Amino acid sequence: MDNLTLATILVPIAGAVLTMFCPKMAGKWLGILFSALGTIGAGSVAYAFHTGGRVATTYNLLQLGDTVIFGFTIDAVSTLIGFAVVSLGFLVVVYSSVYLTAKHREHPHEARPRYYAFLLVFIGAMAGLVYSSTLIGQLVFFEITGGCSWGLISYYEDAKGVHGAMRALIITHIASLGLYVASAFLFSYTGTFSIDAIAQLDPSIKTIVMLGILVAAWGKSAQFPMHVWLPDAMEAPTPISAYLHAASMVKVGVFIFARAVMSSGGVPEVIAWVGVVMAMVTMIFGLFMYLPQRDMKRLLAYSTITQLAYMFLALSLGAFDFGSEGSKLAFNGGIAHVFNHAYAKSLFFLLAGVFSYSMGTRLLPNIRGLLAKAPLLGVSFCVGAMAIGGVPPFSLFFSKFAIFSGGFELAREHIWLLPLLIIALVESVVAFAWFLMWFGKTVPGEPSPEVASVIPVPWAMQAVLVVLIIMSVASSFIAAAWLG
Repeated sequence: MDNLTLATILVPIAGAVLTMFCPKMAGKWLGILFSALGTIGAGSVAYAFHTGGRVATTYNLLQLGDTVIFGFTIDAVSTLIGFAVVSLGFLVVVYSSVYLTAKHREHPHEARPRYYAFLLVFIGAMAGLVYSSTLIGQLVFFEITGGCSWGLISYYEDAKGVHGAMRALIITHIASLGLYVASAFLFSYTGTFSIDAIAQLDPSIKTIVMLGILVAAWGKSAQFPMHVWLPDAMEAPTPISAYLHAASMVKVGVFIFARAVMSSGGVPEVIAWVGVVMAMVTMIFGLFMYLPQRDMKRLLAYSTITQLAYMFLALSLGAFDFGSEGSKLAFNGGIAHVFNHAYAKSLFFLLAGVFSYSMGTRLLPNIRGLLAKAPLLGVSFCVGAMAIGGVPPFSLFFSKFAIFSGGFELAREHIWLLPLLIIALVESVVAFAWFLMWFGKTVPGEPSPEVASVIPVPWAMQAVLVVLIIMSVASSFIAAAWLG
């Protein structure tokens, strides 16, 4: 499995190097090929883990004496999330191959090789971060994803895009200082960078290490007060918004915190409380910010902030009474929410791209009568809205249900969790009502002028939407079966 894992990381990166030296028109085909090979690699790692008895294994690849520098952890969580980030990268590349063309009504533009090169490096770096068994490994890939996001957000080279890219780079790099501090303390007290060594620390040092990881996680996952980079990053091409801000980059912070909780042998309760409180603050803030939005991408950006807050809430709940039934249920619900949200929100973001491509607008008040004129787009909007709103049988309902079930179980012993969970339930209901309102305004009825003038949607875009519609229903069942 170690060779398969290494190939999953290096093959997309090698493809990026090759893409930069090939003719312009070859870029998209190389991007599709190497992202597909990466997806096969991630699937093979998951298959090997499953057929090998599903035993969590750590491989040390780089070691100096007794100090582990870099390695892989292959378990149920890394294989599930690893497959999600790589496979969604492949879907985004396929989508991009027809999105970034001269036929685009809002942004007519033929993609340059560096677009696919940055995207391929990003896919490889995301795989590396998810599989990494050391804080140094996470830190290296953390910074690589930051550099790639800068290149992709500023891809159009307009003033807003460059500003948004720089803001994202600076804020996430400042946040990464928390990971530097965590790595330094871990090495100082254990002599290794292995994440599993967190369990060896005494409670006071463990608190410092976990807090450093949490700060880095907040920055990368756009949690309050380090959320400000995410809405400005919507200046990126829409496929990049889908990948960076729904499927991969914003999940980096969630994942490094999840890995730390899993490896801690018990999290200091103060970290759990800090995580819960900050998740609730972010959730409420995000709700009030996305309610007035009319641009579909900006609405989805703030909605993403609130969904990430649910993930941090779940992981922080998992840190209370570590190992109890309630904490395990909430934690697994949080991991499933990462997986489910990646596909459902990617569907919504890529649908916004289809609107821009085929209608020349993504302003929701201008869109009406989708079902009559473009049935696939109407169905996609319906599925995306219901999934993000947490409506059964769509995926996010089941992961939210697990989070709340675990949370209310923990509230029996930690009564102060109860009002916070009730507030989170209210947010979920309001979000459902808001997305239902927009569904009623955009999907049924007579087509608006913009919808009436829709141009044909390329088959590659349609195929990606269909896959994501299916996954918006199936992902929760896959996550539940895989996580047990």
